[in-house]
Amino acid sequence: MTVDRSWVRRTPVALHPDLARVAASIFLPGQELAAGGASRSSAVLDRVRLLTDDEVDDELEMLRASFSHRHRDLEAIWRANYARMEHRVDAEQTLSEPRQALVGACFTQEYAVESAALFNPSMVEHPDQSGLAPGSTRFVLSLRAVGEGHVSSIEWRTGVIDADDVIALDPAPDVVVLPRAIESRWLRASFQQQLADMWGDHTDSDFVLGTLPEEFTRTELDAALELLRTQRLTRRASDRTLERFEWAAACSYSVEFPTGSTLSERVLMPRSPAESHGMEDLRLVRLPLDDGGSEYVGTYTAYDGSRVSSHLLSTLDFRQFTVRRLSGRGSRDKGLALFPRTIRGRYVALSRTDRESNGITTSQDLQHWTQPEIVQRPERPWELIQLGNCGSPIETARGWLVLTHGVGPMRTYSIGAVLLDLDDPTRVLGRLRTPLLRPDDDERSGYVPNVVYSCGALLHGHSLVVPYGCSDTSSRIALVELGPLLAELLDPPSTPNPTEDA
Repeated sequence: MTVDRSWVRRTPVALHPDLARVAASIFLPGQELAAGGASRSSAVLDRVRLLTDDEVDDELEMLRASFSHRHRDLEAIWRANYARMEHRVDAEQTLSEPRQALVGACFTQEYAVESAALFNPSMVEHPDQSGLAPGSTRFVLSLRAVGEGHVSSIEWRTGVIDADDVIALDPAPDVVVLPRAIESRWLRASFQQQLADMWGDHTDSDFVLGTLPEEFTRTELDAALELLRTQRLTRRASDRTLERFEWAAACSYSVEFPTGSTLSERVLMPRSPAESHGMEDLRLVRLPLDDGGSEYVGTYTAYDGSRVSSHLLSTLDFRQFTVRRLSGRGSRDKGLALFPRTIRGRYVALSRTDRESNGITTSQDLQHWTQPEIVQRPERPWELIQLGNCGSPIETARGWLVLTHGVGPMRTYSIGAVLLDLDDPTRVLGRLRTPLLRPDDDERSGYVPNVVYSCGALLHGHSLVVPYGCSDTSSRIALVELGPLLAELLDPPSTPNPTEDA
């Protein structure tokens, strides 16, 4: 049976990796020692000291001409990296400012944040909807950027979709702007849950937690850990407990971007040990606040090179961001996706802790998630291997619309949909028998072939705007008419195995 999918169409909008987008980061010339056991960093400093003033000036002039246009305030980056190495400068020796700048440049490298891929997007309404034509929506697009070493970062793009569903992306950014760390505050309950989740550690950790207020700062944490250090003689596991508290603190942090930067210039790169090898697949959603405003929150997969964990990213303005590591059975594995509001007083999320089925988990505080209840298991040919979600549910008058992904034979990823009850999202009202999207011929080739995958769509009028990644390499946007989609979900074709899809 042929399924009419004329109401699903791909737009010409496409995003491809830009090899010229580079971030400036610290560079250390190998961790190994030079011959004789001396530090290679010290050897570099010695070589800079031996240069003449003219050689220093000439090299800096060349570096400024070659690199200044690729970065925002390159001189400040050099100064910051020199400050990191200044402890290796002999106290009795003074380096001139030009020589300090050259030292900083020697310990700076460019990292192409999207040299390998730019994919798996999610879309939300922009916090600023002013100055638009009637029927238009300004949006924020999150993207997973992959660079050298297959390390994933989070990027942003902005644009507008008008009343006729024409999508226009804002000009691509020229530079990468990185944030700085700002003071964090932590919740005692969150630390307790994380420590129990990871290690079941109670004795010494309970002692430390008992000295902390319900919400605490770095200074208060340091005082509590110092008290534990004084009891090392009688608390033989204290060193291990100290390491675990430092790990938990490092995995929950706050950052801030410069006020002069634009949203599309900002890039969130891995900072904590839990995400050292990547921040993957942000599923972004807008949550209402009691004061009538909105908070933007998203779950992403943190990868440390061997383990994955779910983390929560939150922001009010896309300039300051807070990251928290999540806990509980419902947060395990990949693909946690938040509902855009509470249901019966609790936060709700899609979860996939068995690695192949879609479930529903709940939380009282957005931090700790309960054992999920399975609501959808693989059944159709295109989802025989596993199921998952493609971002946060979208509320419609007929129910919660959930885009899903299914993995079938030849490891082909397709996008489907289910409809859940508004009051009881564990109740499935309908599911598509065939996918909305399968990889087209021009979408099948990439880092991971035969994949279409989304991390979140946006409802615009009567259209569902679906940004999606193509074979873990690039991104496109499709439009789906809401009415026909809901009709098919609620009244699926009677033929059990229709064979055609969009």
